[in-house]
Amino acid sequence: MTYCLGINLRQGLIMIADTRTNAGIDNISTYRKLHVLADDDERFCVVASAGNLSVTQLVLGMLKEGLPSFGPEDPPRRIENMPTMFRAAQLIGEAVMEAGRQLKPALHAAGVSSGISLLLGGRIGGGQPQLFLIYDAGNFIECQQDSPFYQIGATQYGKPILDRAMNYESTIDEAVKVGLLSFDSTIRSDKSVGLPFDVMVIRADPALPIIKRRIEPQDPYMRALSDRWSVILNEGRQQIPDPPFLIGEEGTHDGDVVTLKSV
Repeated sequence: MTYCLGINLRQGLIMIADTRTNAGIDNISTYRKLHVLADDDERFCVVASAGNLSVTQLVLGMLKEGLPSFGPEDPPRRIENMPTMFRAAQLIGEAVMEAGRQLKPALHAAGVSSGISLLLGGRIGGGQPQLFLIYDAGNFIECQQDSPFYQIGATQYGKPILDRAMNYESTIDEAVKVGLLSFDSTIRSDKSVGLPFDVMVIRADPALPIIKRRIEPQDPYMRALSDRWSVILNEGRQQIPDPPFLIGEEGTHDGDVVTLKSV
């Protein structure tokens, strides 16, 4: 299992991915899941991956070497040659379908899960960064302003804070903080997700540099963020009134002990 997150805002795009992989409790390792596909003056494209590692690696290898051209004299089709992010998503979807055609029959016969999902983020040209979710079948959807984030992998634990705190007008600083809180919530409840985390920030202004950072287990900001969030949650919980239906005719409330009357 893994957890990857993409947040696309007016101010720019954030991509975060964990690095834990496992094939059982006695076979846990670290593997980068946030991969740069193209990085030049005209484009920056990055993909986050979740699911079967062998299928993912085949997809990445096919994209690196290039998919077959449409004509005998045309060069292989690579991300570096795609004119738009939409076309880049189409190319990746095609690679996902081809990888599935090659590997899935044998994996299914062996009883091995073969599903993958990908987040494609970046920009081609000087336009606004874009974010796409690419499914196991090779089809894809683009992130929209009404719901400005996508998750893949172990999504359930980190989603509540994103639903409450994220909107298209959120600042980059706030989004990175909330994104890391989403990861902190996930690693506390799902041991198949873990540090280090890889973070990339692509601001809407193409003149600003792209931020690339690996957050290690002993990262001081991540440790402080996690500790402070625990304190805030406990303080907030204590400030919420106790349920009124546990007091009065239905029972008695004495400090931290609630005694309900028998019916």
